[in-house]
Amino acid sequence: MIYSLITVAFILGYCFIVFEKKIKVDKAASAIITGVICWSLYIFSGASIEIISGKLMAHMGEIAGILFFLLGAMTIVELIDAHDGFSIISKHLRSDNKRTLLWIIGLITFFLSAVLDNLTTTIVMILMIRALLSDEKERWIFTGIIIIAANSGGAWSPLGDVTTTMLWIGGQITAWNIIQRLFLPSLVSLTIPLIIATFMIKQKRSGGRVKNPPKLSEISNPVRYSVLIIGIGGLLFVPLFKSLTHLPPFMGMLLSLGIIWAFIEILHRNKNDEEKVTLSVTAALRRLNIPTILFFLGILLAVSALESSGLLNTWALTLSGYVSNQNILILIIGFFSSVIDNVPLVAAIQGMYSLNVYPTDHYFWEFLAYAAGTGGSILIIGSAAGIAAMGMEKISFFWFLKRFSILALLGYLSGAFTYILLTNFTH
Repeated sequence: MIYSLITVAFILGYCFIVFEKKIKVDKAASAIITGVICWSLYIFSGASIEIISGKLMAHMGEIAGILFFLLGAMTIVELIDAHDGFSIISKHLRSDNKRTLLWIIGLITFFLSAVLDNLTTTIVMILMIRALLSDEKERWIFTGIIIIAANSGGAWSPLGDVTTTMLWIGGQITAWNIIQRLFLPSLVSLTIPLIIATFMIKQKRSGGRVKNPPKLSEISNPVRYSVLIIGIGGLLFVPLFKSLTHLPPFMGMLLSLGIIWAFIEILHRNKNDEEKVTLSVTAALRRLNIPTILFFLGILLAVSALESSGLLNTWALTLSGYVSNQNILILIIGFFSSVIDNVPLVAAIQGMYSLNVYPTDHYFWEFLAYAAGTGGSILIIGSAAGIAAMGMEKISFFWFLKRFSILALLGYLSGAFTYILLTNFTH
């Protein structure tokens, strides 16, 4: 009975998030309420209170890591923006045609997310297009492509997406093999939506020209370049730090934040308080979109309740019992990752099948990495990249559903077909 109530509470909360614009309640509030209710119901399931509390605290540790990672990344990006760092990049992204710019942004996002991660890349690229596009609706089209490109780019790299990293750390895949096997399918999953989205950009009488890059402020070029280099370098340092220390990624992000923070304090130490106020970390923190972080907290709390109660594992086992075909099973898992966070889904699959059943670099694990990584693009709340973009650009769930879900779905299926075809051909 309790488990049915948890399921109902999650579905209702999900509906409140989806219909945010209709009910006029911020999605962050709905997500937090849903997360707390799901855990509150779980406490009455009959299981030991100590065990449930232990699970909650363990999940809060993981969630805190994600939130601190997000907080650090957003602060670094805000500091670069405050020092006009992105204006330098914007000058080199000039294009006389917005359709051409869409392809440039999409491909940069695809490759950058493989080196960083899809969340950080999304934040950086959205701030980039803000410097280039003033029209909100056009910016939303670019943002839709950024979400798809970030998820597609993260799928083929062991550092780009959390689920691919989980499979890499778990020994299910190896780094070089997954790059070789998933690069082309992931690229196809982006190319198809890019082709279709190109025609969503209207060619106006002006020839579809992009607005001129913003004028640079009084900040000197050496300062702009130094903050940009240290900021981007700090973001790129995070996966290296993780590889060297095996500590969680948020530790590397906090270290990078501390370094750029200290650098900026030294850089502006001789300026008066009025000059420093807009360039400081304190000012950057005030500009952060805190509701987006709280939305993450609520969503991850709700999903962790489903995982801890065993509901996710039960659903996964039920699904595998009804679907015997491997390809169809993994494709369905990809669809589910657009509704439920792909991290616990992949964790459940890892627990269901040992390496004795499917050894390292088996077709099953490779295809799972692709599906879990790119399937989250089908709905805007299906990935960290989508949730961040939703909060930053105030994109509604239904706008994305109407304009981009079908594009993401076509890309997802095209990439999956490409992977299956390549595997049959090479084997």
